[in-house]
Amino acid sequence: GRVRLGAFATAGAALVPRAVAEFRAAYPGVALRLEEGLTSRLLARVAADELDLAVVSGADAGPRAEVVFHHLLDEAMLVALPRSHRLAARHRVRLAELADDVWIAGGERPEDTLLGPYLRDGFRPRVGFAVSDWIAKQGLVAAGLGVTLVPSLAAPALRPDLALVAVRGDDVPVRKVYAATRRGVAPSDAAEAFLAGLREVSRQLSRELRERH
Repeated sequence: GRVRLGAFATAGAALVPRAVAEFRAAYPGVALRLEEGLTSRLLARVAADELDLAVVSGADAGPRAEVVFHHLLDEAMLVALPRSHRLAARHRVRLAELADDVWIAGGERPEDTLLGPYLRDGFRPRVGFAVSDWIAKQGLVAAGLGVTLVPSLAAPALRPDLALVAVRGDDVPVRKVYAATRRGVAPSDAAEAFLAGLREVSRQLSRELRERH
């Protein structure tokens, strides 16, 4: 058998690698192909039967008649701060407390970045660095040049010289993460087995992230 898998970028930090490793150990004879992409593109590929399933971000996953969504986990948001930042020792912050900081985001317009869903009165961030690469974002934060929003799924892969602080849940709603499969077509036995393992890894990772943050 085979599994054609897609995943959005931050799912590749911990969730997908762990699920793939466990699947490979349990089903060494099944070929597995992984590709990374934006949620919108991955959903189109699932609908076109070019992927068996995809791990996608709920923030970008609108209703689609051709796709079935399987809830995996709810992802909290964190903010990465320089160790020298005035709020680095805090357990939780409100985004409004960082309204005057320089932000590092994936584009100059915050509406088009991870920050987009959280814009409101009292929080209109000033994007000083438009950078999409996560390694570059981390380097800028570590150098004390700004702060950046981090999905908790990416936290295990971040460099240790950053301060990661949780954003209050009533301030920033969780982002839902789903597995998407094609509607009207029964997944193959291999894809069903991978989805079952993905759900179990999602439960484990959810517990770990709650304990850590």
